[in-house]
Amino acid sequence: MRVIRLGVLVPSSNTAVEPLTHAIVSSIQSKDVDLSVHFSRFRVTTIDVSPVANAQFELSPILNAARLLADAKVDVIGWSGTSAGWLGFEHDEKLCAAIEAETGIRATTSVLALNSILRSLGVISFGLVTPYRKELNSLIRQNYAAIGVDINATWDRHLGMTDNNEIGRVDDATLDGMVMDVASNGANVLSTFCTNLRAAQRVEHWEESASVIVLDTVASVVWGMLKIVKVDTRLVTGWGYMFEVE
Repeated sequence: MRVIRLGVLVPSSNTAVEPLTHAIVSSIQSKDVDLSVHFSRFRVTTIDVSPVANAQFELSPILNAARLLADAKVDVIGWSGTSAGWLGFEHDEKLCAAIEAETGIRATTSVLALNSILRSLGVISFGLVTPYRKELNSLIRQNYAAIGVDINATWDRHLGMTDNNEIGRVDDATLDGMVMDVASNGANVLSTFCTNLRAAQRVEHWEESASVIVLDTVASVVWGMLKIVKVDTRLVTGWGYMFEVE
């Protein structure tokens, strides 16, 4: 049996990543792999477009957290966060390269994994559901437009929040309304784009109810890490169509 340790980087104020990631990984029932998940945090409390907020995602504190995961000899490191959505995808590419150079451990992120899934599915447009402010969503839309993926304005929903503790308290009813609204406007694919949203556990319900593919960003980094360690993502059950994607 292969013993595999997944290392996950988490914003300090995030309360969704750990329970959801554990639940996703625990759905894997296999005699061939023994998976465990291990977490390290760095300070993030506010999500907005200000220089102070963006400075929370500088490489140095994230690398410090990654070094702590390396002490546990994890097999892969995943950044469970969506900051590259507004800072630019190259931010996560540089982060992964820095983690690998510093620790010798391969790395991925929620956003880079999401982008891989979009490419695999041939997606050229998708809906966006976030708790963020309009300005942040606009930056996300611009960055996707730059790689040829459209987020139509009629498929863009946001809550205008900046406090990450408040984001962690968004309830199922609110998310249900946002997702169903985007799907009813014609989106065939959408993303719940924030790792402090407790959304991943609702994905199968939304997909069955609205005939839409929902790509959650807590789930996407798990998908990406499993791909790196060569564990069949189809072993994940109950967490949506994403895990069927090659």
